[in-house]
Amino acid sequence: MCAQLLDAPRPRDLLAVVERLTLLQVDPTAAIAPNADLVAWSRLGKSYRPEHLTRALERDRTLFEFNALIRPMSDLGLYLARSGGRPAQQRGDVWLRDNDRCRRDILKLLKRSGPLASRDIPDTCVVPWASSGWTNDRNVTQMLELLQARGQVAIAGRVRRERLWDLPERVYPAVEIPSVEHAERMKAERRLAALGIARAKARQMPMEPIHVGEAGEPAIVEGVKGEWRVDPAYLDDGFKGRTALLSPFDRLIHDRGRTEELFEFEYTLEMYKPAAKRRWGYFALPILHGDRLVGKLDAAADRKVSVLRVNAIHEDVSFSPAMTKAVRKEIDGLAQWLGLEVR
Repeated sequence: MCAQLLDAPRPRDLLAVVERLTLLQVDPTAAIAPNADLVAWSRLGKSYRPEHLTRALERDRTLFEFNALIRPMSDLGLYLARSGGRPAQQRGDVWLRDNDRCRRDILKLLKRSGPLASRDIPDTCVVPWASSGWTNDRNVTQMLELLQARGQVAIAGRVRRERLWDLPERVYPAVEIPSVEHAERMKAERRLAALGIARAKARQMPMEPIHVGEAGEPAIVEGVKGEWRVDPAYLDDGFKGRTALLSPFDRLIHDRGRTEELFEFEYTLEMYKPAAKRRWGYFALPILHGDRLVGKLDAAADRKVSVLRVNAIHEDVSFSPAMTKAVRKEIDGLAQWLGLEVR
């Protein structure tokens, strides 16, 4: 919990939070609030405002968005180290070569007129991007994302949910780019420092791997098989807990397998399930109390009537009066931060 800045007292600085967590996931779901804002609020509390994140990304440039993740600008070099490509990008490399004229057209247009939204960039691809999913024939968007991964374009900001693209030299500061090997080692160390404890080898997550290789020190988790690594900085951390409401995409619980193994906490995001098959709710928030995940909050923000609707509080363990009071206080704090009334 200390690694994830979920102890007491709360941190006070957004940049320090993102530097410790290493990332905030960008997700359009806003049943209560956008994920990046909800994660920041869960650490900073009522002092945090969404405009702080916008300012850090678009004016101060202390944070940057890359591959649907917001990261500290101090980590930029680690993520540009592979901008020359990797074996898994072979399909993209071939498609880029087939459409090199489109690539050059985009870079020329951005140099002249950027930042631009993808809808403002003409599609001059001669070979369409083939996919069975949502990227099918979305040539400009796919081109921009491939170019971002290769360090040739950057996200300069957003207008509502729409990304604005520009040349990297107008978004990123000059940074030293390490070797791929050094970058991967540093990312593993940063990842472990953010998690506190993690498996040496673990499955790939959609946005970010959660394995840490040889970082940290070996550890044994009683009753759980496999090799774990721990950051020794947290072995004697004087932990003092608090109560927190977490986003379903929060890094503490994003790896559901790790969450069950370490905290014996079962969680599934049920927004994609039919309502009749949901156990906890459309966008249930995991509830942390001290060093335990103890339940889920089924709530939704109804901004049309300025209400935070609390549909249910699911108790995985029987709440004591003190736990109930602490959870209610966090719900009230969430509603106050959103400018809503609890019902």
